[in-house]
Parts: sequence; structure tokens; C-alpha cells
Amino acid sequence: MSMVFATWQTLLNNFVVEAAQFNGAQIGVLQSLREVPGFLAFTAVFLLLVMREQVLALVAMALLCVGVALTGFFPSALGLYCTTVLMSIGFHYYETVNQSLTLQWLPKDQSAEFMGRALSVKAAGALLAYGAIALLMTGLGWDYRWMYLVAGGSGLVMLLALAVKFPLFPNQTPQRKTLLLRKRYWLYYGLTFLSGARRQIFMVFAGFMMVEKFGFSVGAITSLFLVNYLFNLLFAPSIGRFIQRVGERRALTVEYLGLALVFTSYALVEQAHFAAALYVIDHLLFALAIAIKSYLQKIADPEDLAATASVSFTINHIAAVVIPTLLGVLWLTAPSAVFLIGTGFALASLVLCRNIPDRPTADQAVRWAPAALTGPGVSERP
Repeated sequence: MSMVFATWQTLLNNFVVEAAQFNGAQIGVLQSLREVPGFLAFTAVFLLLVMREQVLALVAMALLCVGVALTGFFPSALGLYCTTVLMSIGFHYYETVNQSLTLQWLPKDQSAEFMGRALSVKAAGALLAYGAIALLMTGLGWDYRWMYLVAGGSGLVMLLALAVKFPLFPNQTPQRKTLLLRKRYWLYYGLTFLSGARRQIFMVFAGFMMVEKFGFSVGAITSLFLVNYLFNLLFAPSIGRFIQRVGERRALTVEYLGLALVFTSYALVEQAHFAAALYVIDHLLFALAIAIKSYLQKIADPEDLAATASVSFTINHIAAVVIPTLLGVLWLTAPSAVFLIGTGFALASLVLCRNIPDRPTADQAVRWAPAALTGPGVSERP
């Protein structure tokens, strides 16, 4: 997943500017469309009525690979919108199942460290993609079309090998096959919503700023991503251990304080090197967000994990569907205001995370809550 998606993501800003002549408003529309499948991720729970989670992960990964492989053949607004949606369906369904199975299969006292190691493995996949981009595009002069095709095609071949090699692993706890909202998960839902809003500003506009404002080339953008994932490769396992040692509340406090400073600096930056440094720091802080997932694992009933993962991806993408388009229009007149809005999201997240207990459990999910948000409060829809 990481190898294929990193190719798409790294080349995107340059591809849409150079090949499709996108402006800020069009990139906003593209990114909003990309997030629509994430908004609809709750429908994954219905697919589990007809296939196992592990099978759904393989099918979703295949869609991601096909979408990326076709991207370079359609350098127009409509073509990019279509291939992006196809790629995004695969990406978001895969990530939904990935989160669910990770939390189901891992012991609670090991999940944060494992997710840190998983980030390190994802970083290795991304580094492989960046190496291929440097060799094939910078070194051999390949164009976007063939780079996207090779990335997506290679992913399909690897996926087939994995499907043949690995067995279907048994689920330890039968999962609910209904949409589910629990009142006592409200803090998790809130953190997830704000994470989606904040992450979109980073993914859409920080990278676009590097190309539009500072004129970063494909090689420069690739180098920037290379540094990001090199940090993840080296430090993500340590970040996972840090979360296990200090707890979710302290880890998320560090993340959100850092992000508030980073977004404010984005709004003021005028030097390319400083902007690049902020981009790396922003990416590194994002690794701390695995604390949200480990928090869910500690407070959730085991049979809720698949349904909650599906719903949480939808919650994460409520703002993500709207924000790129609205802020894309704002970007045309006030780019700095876009990043100051990100500062506001980071500060709101900081306030919420301080409500996480020292040792969250199913019986104590928050330190304080209004009476209306306590108790089991299950809402299910078949």
C-alpha cells in the first residue's frame, strides 16, 4: 500500500500543475473527491456480510493499484477526478480494514509499539517508491504516465503473491455487522473528526504551497518525502514505545502543541528551507496520532472494533470532504488564513485530548463527561 500510494502522492502536485494546469480551486476539488470514499467508509461493515475482512483488504488494495496505474493516462480534470476516486475507494476501504484487524489481533499492551513498527515498514515501502522515482524519472527521463503504470502494476503483482502466500487468519472475536455509535466513545469520535480536518490542510495545502509558492520540482518534493519517511523508518518504533510509556493523553498533548506551532509557522513562512523543515516536523508529529487508535482499543468492546473502525473513517472524512474545496477557494485570496485555521483545529484537539484518563478502560473512557454522554448509549442501524 505504502509503495503504490507514495508514488501517487509524491507526483500529484507536480503532475496536476504541469500536465493538467490545475489552480488552487481545482486541487481543492480533486482532494475533496478523493475523500468522498473515506466519508462512505461506514459501508465497509455491510461488505463484511458477504466477505471476510482479510479478503476485503485484498480487494481494496487491488482497486488502489489499478487507480494509480491509470492516473498518468488521463491528464485532464475529469480524468484525474475519476482515477483519483477509484484509487481512493481502494485506499480507504483497505485502511478501514487494516485498523480493525490490527486492533483485533494485537494485545492492548503491545498495540502502540506494533503500530510504530508498522509505520516503519510503511516508510520502507515509501522509500522504495522514492528511489524508483529518482531512478526512472530523474535519472532515465521517464514521464508521469509510465511511472504511475509501473507503480500500480508492480503493486498488483506483489498483491497477487501475498494473496497466494498467506492463509486466512481466524477472527478471535465475532464482529458486529451493523452501523454502531456509542455515547461513551464520544471523545474518540471528536479527536477523529478534528484529526481529519487538520490532516487535510497538511496533505492538500502544505505540499501545494511547496510547488506553487516556492517552486519545488519533482526531485525536490521527492527529496522532502524521502526525509519524512526516513525519519519514520528510524524513529516510528520509538514513538510507539513512547506512547506506551507515557500514555495517550501526554503523547497527544505533545502532538497538538507541536502542530499548533507548525501551522502558525506555515502561515508566516517566506523561506523555502524553513518551509521544508516545517513539512518534515509536521510529518513526524503525525506519527503520534497512533495514540488515538490505541486509545480506542483500550475503551472499546472487542466485538465493536470493525463497526467502529468503519464509522470512525466516515467521521474522520466529514470535514475532509468539505475542507479542501472551501479552503481551496480561500487559498486564492488568503493562503495564510488556511494554515491559521489549521492552528485552530490543533488547539481544539489539544483541549479534547486532555480529557483522556491516565489509564483508559471500557469503564473509564474519559476523565469528565456531561451526563448525556455517559452510559452505554448504543445506537445501531441494520
